[in-house]
Amino acid sequence: MRKGFTLVELSIVMVIIGLLIGGVLKGKAMIENAKIKRFQNDIKSLTAVVYTYQDKYGYYPGDDPNGLSCQGDGNGYINGTENVCAWRQLIDDGAITGDATQTTESLVAKKTPLGGYYRILGGGATNPFYIQVPNYVPNKIIRGLDVKEDDGVYNTGDIRSNRAYTNTADSTLTWYIF
Repeated sequence: MRKGFTLVELSIVMVIIGLLIGGVLKGKAMIENAKIKRFQNDIKSLTAVVYTYQDKYGYYPGDDPNGLSCQGDGNGYINGTENVCAWRQLIDDGAITGDATQTTESLVAKKTPLGGYYRILGGGATNPFYIQVPNYVPNKIIRGLDVKEDDGVYNTGDIRSNRAYTNTADSTLTWYIF
């Protein structure tokens, strides 16, 4: 008599394998959604931190000429090396954690859950302040945020991508905050 597996036993094994694969895929989707939510919350909390700093000191972080570890020029813009200074002044103020002795943006800036780091830039009437993540954000994520929070068009509104949403490459997110 030949020994082997019955069709019922093989069916049960296939169902178990299917459930395991489905669980892994669902778990990956949950992790990805959590990263996107954290990314979104980070930008909103950074916006609040920048507003709070400006209310407290009368200058935007990075532009403050009275900063502890670095000084801005007080001209109302965050530009040049002031984007690094913005992070250092926020750290000195205790608004965020980090090492205020770092002098390069990639080392001092807050990191994103998607890879890369946030940038704080802009200023003035013709160049609003914005938070940017250079070349690390999947375009589908930017599109999802844009549809949910803004106008859904890649190059207009408060949330923008440097590439059309049909492009599958990682892109630069720019989120105008004020």
